Amino acid sequence: MTELKPRAMRDALLERVWQNMADDERLFFVAADFGAPTLDRIRGDFPKRFINVGIAEQNLINVSAGLALEGFKVFAYAIAPFITMRCYEQCRTNLALLSTVRPMNVTLVGVGAGYSYVVSGPTHQCYEDITLMRTLPGFSVLSPADHITAGHLFDRCAGRPGLKYLRFDAQNLPVLYGEAAPDLDKGFTLLQDGTDATVVATGYMVHTALKVAESVAKDGIKLAVVDLFDLSGFDADALAGALAARPRLISMEEGFSGRGGVDSLLRDLLSRKGLERPTLGIGVEPAYRFELGDRATLHEQVGIGPLVAETRVRAFLKRQ
Repeated sequence: MTELKPRAMRDALLERVWQNMADDERLFFVAADFGAPTLDRIRGDFPKRFINVGIAEQNLINVSAGLALEGFKVFAYAIAPFITMRCYEQCRTNLALLSTVRPMNVTLVGVGAGYSYVVSGPTHQCYEDITLMRTLPGFSVLSPADHITAGHLFDRCAGRPGLKYLRFDAQNLPVLYGEAAPDLDKGFTLLQDGTDATVVATGYMVHTALKVAESVAKDGIKLAVVDLFDLSGFDADALAGALAARPRLISMEEGFSGRGGVDSLLRDLLSRKGLERPTLGIGVEPAYRFELGDRATLHEQVGIGPLVAETRVRAFLKRQ
């Protein structure tokens, strides 16, 4: 089989939107002055179902909500921190609240998860969105680790009513799944088996988890690695079963640690399922930093790079 070349997550999803707009007249696309090559095709081929609201994310949500109330399946597109934090009240009131009264189908596409926009500094980086969007009732929070998953999420978003937030990386990440989609209903995939601990990661950090697992395996440490791409609608029984199969749990996320992200999600799952496991949460140190550098360097500085993560994993396993 020919090895697949990595692509941008947004391109994989936008191509599916464009391909389906001809057959589904209910698909509508709204952007906040944020471009992409495939977006030009959507704008050119379906001008009556494309709106650029400008740099006005609050209005982006307002327009999307109105279109959804008219029966459209809306995809709203902007940079991750701006489509979540800049318009959080609109997401809460016009989407989460209103959708409890009237059915809506709105997908927020946020590009730039974590440190994706590495040279733009903390204003354009996004460490809080997992926590914020999981807090809103009715929202599905989806965090893929490659473009294959991102592209297949179109079917999940367009085919089911409700509210979704897609947390996309802005950089091209290595392909994990080939042409076959992961099990979207299950919400996670066991990428690698192991007996010493389960590492549950999301988005970019799945690749870091695989690097750490490969490195410690040289010393006979066997880590299972789980890609958790659905942070709200995963099969809780199945994931609890995966966690129960190993004596320790490690979480990895490109978001603030101890602030209601993946680490909190997993500890809550352990509690609800009556499982007791030593846990280690690897996430960004809760502070804003203004240093510039490449992503690998910044990750090591904030505590989530492969080297520092491996050191913490080894220490955690030794203590246990």
